[in-house]
Amino acid sequence: MLRNHAQTLIASDETPPGSRPLQGLSRDEIAACLKRALDSSDGAVGAHCIHELWMRGEMSVTIERALERLWACAAETVPEWLPMRYIDWLPLLYETALRFSSPAKGRSNIYLVLLDFSDRDGSYGVYVGMSKYSPAQRFDQHKAGIRAAGSVLKRGLEVLTGPTLHLQHIKRTEAVRIESQLAEELAAAGLLVKGGH
Repeated sequence: MLRNHAQTLIASDETPPGSRPLQGLSRDEIAACLKRALDSSDGAVGAHCIHELWMRGEMSVTIERALERLWACAAETVPEWLPMRYIDWLPLLYETALRFSSPAKGRSNIYLVLLDFSDRDGSYGVYVGMSKYSPAQRFDQHKAGIRAAGSVLKRGLEVLTGPTLHLQHIKRTEAVRIESQLAEELAAAGLLVKGGH
């Protein structure tokens, strides 16, 4: 019953994580829903359960274990917006990115890439970019050395798709503005930021 309720709240694999469809459930309800999702290899419901716990500040070890279990049992159905590793500032990334919007439709996409700075201070950073290509395509281009930013080429781990799902297919002039302002706000919040130019 709870799993069906969660599926109703999520509605489809297309439900954006920023909408937090499981926000009204208790922690125990989310934990039970996650267990059922893992048992049935339901990547979409499992991803939303983990995401909601993450946004509520659940302990990193709990999130890491849940991610590991979900990727192990449901990799084929896990939405691309769920990160593959724990990042303590993911809620801040969502909060900041969701302040931006663009009503004008176009061909530009805002994207974020998780950067690995473990050789410096053991932390992560984020690259803020914009492109006419999808975030995944642009990440692949960076990693292949095609118009690559050095930080993404050398330190890029994965695209953080979720926070900018609402900033896809927007007008180029809006994308230029949002890319710059998003980078500035994330840096002001204390994150190590590259790109955003």
